[in-house]
Amino acid sequence: MGFGFNLFFILILIPISIILLMSWGVSKKKIFSKTLSGIWIAVIGLVLLVSIIKLIESLNELDKDDIYGEYVIDRTKYSGKQSDWQYENFRFKILENNEILFYVTDKSKILKTYKGKIHFLEQYKTPRIVLNFDGKKHHIINENPTLYRKGKSFYYVFYSAKFGNVFFTKDKWKEIEM
Repeated sequence: MGFGFNLFFILILIPISIILLMSWGVSKKKIFSKTLSGIWIAVIGLVLLVSIIKLIESLNELDKDDIYGEYVIDRTKYSGKQSDWQYENFRFKILENNEILFYVTDKSKILKTYKGKIHFLEQYKTPRIVLNFDGKKHHIINENPTLYRKGKSFYYVFYSAKFGNVFFTKDKWKEIEM
């Protein structure tokens, strides 16, 4: 537990417990033992509840291993011809050696590959990436992406001067079924 809980435990819980225990020992009234039991049951229950909540939250946190993989245009954010066209023409992959490969494609055929490196900003709880490309870059990867997440599901938003926000989600590329 944290510093505040330790202070509560030492300065409040232990002294109250000692006072209730001494009062019960001297007077033999059950109210003191019931109060003491109730306080300790509540404290133990609260500690267990906080521990379970922390465990559940840790299962929903992203780590670097979740970031590695293939990304395609997220057609659920905006549907239509423009979204389909972007899906068939752009995708990228983040490799475990922190290399990023941005592909300009014509459906399944890769026309051009932009190679770069990523690094993670360590000061954030959720892994945030910074892109480093040598030489000329594609307009979609001119700026670092923003990660949006809910639990373990997430997507990246890149800003493009030509398209505005471009949404990528982690998935394998598949032919669009018409």
